[in-house]
This record gives sequence, C-alpha cells and structure tokens, in this order.
Amino acid sequence: MGKRKVRRGYKDSLFRMVFREKKELLSLYNAINGTNYDDPDELVVTTIEDVLYMGRKNDVSFLIEDVMNLYEHQSSWNPNMPLRGLLYITMLYQGFIEQNHLDIYSSSLLKLPVPRYIVFYNGTSDEPDEQELRLSDSFVKQDNQSCLECRATVLNINYGRSKELLEACRKLYTLKGIP
Repeated sequence: MGKRKVRRGYKDSLFRMVFREKKELLSLYNAINGTNYDDPDELVVTTIEDVLYMGRKNDVSFLIEDVMNLYEHQSSWNPNMPLRGLLYITMLYQGFIEQNHLDIYSSSLLKLPVPRYIVFYNGTSDEPDEQELRLSDSFVKQDNQSCLECRATVLNINYGRSKELLEACRKLYTLKGIP
C-alpha cells in the first residue's frame, strides 16, 4: 500500500473561501474582539498570494483601525506558527511600506499598524480553548535577551470549544466539523 498524500491546501482553501467576503471577515473580527463594526469597507484586505511571494501565502489578512490582522487556519497541531507568523507579518509590513511610500531610512519614526496574529485550530490534538505560542520558545538559548518576539494566539474551534466565539461567528461552524 502506497503513501497517501494529504492535500494541505484543502482546508486553507475552505477557510479562505468562507472568509473571502469582507462582510464575513468583519463578522469574524467582531466575534474575536467583541466589537460591532458594520461597514465592511472599513477593512483593507492584505492577504498574501503565493504568486507574489514564491510559494508563501497566508490565509487571510486585513487592516482595520490601524491594526494588521493575520488569521490562519490549522487542522494539524503546529508549534511553529509563531515563526510562520513572523515571516508573514514581515511580508505584510513590506507591502504596507511600499504601498504607503514610506522611507525606512527616514529620520522620522514611521507609524505602523499593530500586528495581531490569530490561528484557528480544529485538529485532533486535545488543545485548550485559547493559548499563546511564542517564537522565543523555539530559541536554542533561553536568556531573555532576544530582540525579537512573535506571539500567535491559538483558538480551538473544535466541537465543545470556544463556544462564545462560535456563537458570535456562525461561519466558524463551517470549519469546526472538518478534522
């Protein structure tokens, strides 16, 4: 019996499909943040497409109120999400700087949107409703002297988990039933 290939892009495609409309994405944002924005045009979608970044793409990213939101969907447990998030956020900032014609060599301090990185998890590993993964946990030397950190907030959307979030954003139910 040969090895079975897993189609990793399937769930990625489903998450992107479910939240491709600004209205649905705004609903998800409101559910996570306890806000009630009602104008989808307040969102500026910044999702990275793999055509532009040589095989790298994120699920969904957007700007709203000076916050850069990066949302990823994972159906398998991955402790390396903070590293992936760092790479995505770096690309998003690069795009932001270019689009806004900012000069990183300027003598003035550049004002950048605050990054927020959320991972929606619905795999088979028993994980808490919410947890934070940190890039620094993967550093070989743990000396608290690192100049860099990236945090990923992981929200478990499996059956019986994160009930308030799932009730606030009904579209997440589309993903929770797909292990």
